[in-house]
Amino acid sequence: MNKMSAYKNLHNLLVNIYLVTLFILVSSFKINDDVCIKKTFNVIDFGAKGDGKTLDSPAIQRAIDSAAYYGNGSQVLIPGKKRYLVGTIVLKSDIELHIEEDAELFISTDSTHYINDAVIYAYDVKNLRITGKGYINGRDLEFMKYYDKIDEWWIFKNWRPKIFILTKVNNLEIRDISFGQAPFWGLHMLGCENVLVDNIKVKNNLEVPNCDGIDPDHCRNVVIQNCHIISGDDAIVIKATRQNENFGPSANILVRDCILETQDAGVKIGTETTQDIYNIVFENIKIITSSRGIAIQLRDEGNVHDITFKDIEFKSRYYSKPWWGRGEAISFTAIPRLPDSKIGNLYNIKLLNITGYAENSIRICGTIESRIKDVLLENVNITLNKTTKYEGGLFDNRPTRKYEPTPKHDNPGIFISYADNILLKNCIVNWGENRPEYYTNALRAENSTNIKLINFKGKSANPKKYKALVIDK
Repeated sequence: MNKMSAYKNLHNLLVNIYLVTLFILVSSFKINDDVCIKKTFNVIDFGAKGDGKTLDSPAIQRAIDSAAYYGNGSQVLIPGKKRYLVGTIVLKSDIELHIEEDAELFISTDSTHYINDAVIYAYDVKNLRITGKGYINGRDLEFMKYYDKIDEWWIFKNWRPKIFILTKVNNLEIRDISFGQAPFWGLHMLGCENVLVDNIKVKNNLEVPNCDGIDPDHCRNVVIQNCHIISGDDAIVIKATRQNENFGPSANILVRDCILETQDAGVKIGTETTQDIYNIVFENIKIITSSRGIAIQLRDEGNVHDITFKDIEFKSRYYSKPWWGRGEAISFTAIPRLPDSKIGNLYNIKLLNITGYAENSIRICGTIESRIKDVLLENVNITLNKTTKYEGGLFDNRPTRKYEPTPKHDNPGIFISYADNILLKNCIVNWGENRPEYYTNALRAENSTNIKLINFKGKSANPKKYKALVIDK
């Protein structure tokens, strides 16, 4: 694999370059604290009541506008021991929104209190900080119609806001805050550059759909670290959604030292991949539960490449049918979204030091339209065991209208199709005690080329019926 060796050298160089860049970024936030002459604007002085009944967002907005006029990183202070009823709060350049410990932003359920469907909103600003140990209460169930006992999730009403929509923010720091019970996406950052997200806590309802934790979307030069996220939908997902404005690629993003719990993917790229996504590192992450531990879903015309997953522990399992994912350990797929969709390429992917327990396979599955290339799995150790009551023997290809969404499929330990230049080094496939009929080979490859194994260990789930290794060209 000459291409693989060249890729590894190039990828390591790129990673080192952008990590140095991000270190400078993180350091710069601390430097700015020292050089700026700050002024504090207490929202109580602008008329906020903090009684949980009076709509306080207009008063908070007056404090924000005054702080922005003064500039110099001035602080908008939301004092503790109070509950502030809020609709949309629009943030401005060169300020810090500081939510004190024991302060709660209690979001309004009245859609007339909102603009752009966001609680915390910013557009085209710079030098913005959001800090403090306060809490944003999303009041999720008040935006739901009812609980569907059969499908085991909440059915939402016609309208629900996102907690954050931060668009085109340059130099953004979000530190120490927490939010929960989000009715929709949590922290959505669109077209942002030079971002630090550090030590935030998210505690959403695991049975509310679409309540993602953190969504960097068309963002560049981002560090997300030391976060603890509980969310029904993807915990941390990097996207490139389709937009009317050209926000550029998602690139140079580091996610590290996080604890995640979700009923969707723990860490994910996609499915929205309308522009390139590259130079991404996920490392030192613990995924307590998920429906796919690690996922890349290429569905659109952008290319996804130079991605590293390192030092990750996960558990993945089946959930009820509406939830995305069918318990796959790792799922890398390149599938056209629509019958006539243009689709990009997925290549140069590394999985290093990964340990996981799952109910379904590691998938590296391209299609005739888009083959996956140059993937390294090194020190990847998975155990497959059926542990839940939900239907198995499936793969999840969603979203797609060209291929079957959730086809019946046996579950090898590792399944490779329409892929080229795949290296597995020091990898192990184990089987638990509960091995349904659809558990088959340790590894099977179809319609693929240059599959190389070095010190691979894995037996058939049922040696009397299936071979351990099946590699077809």
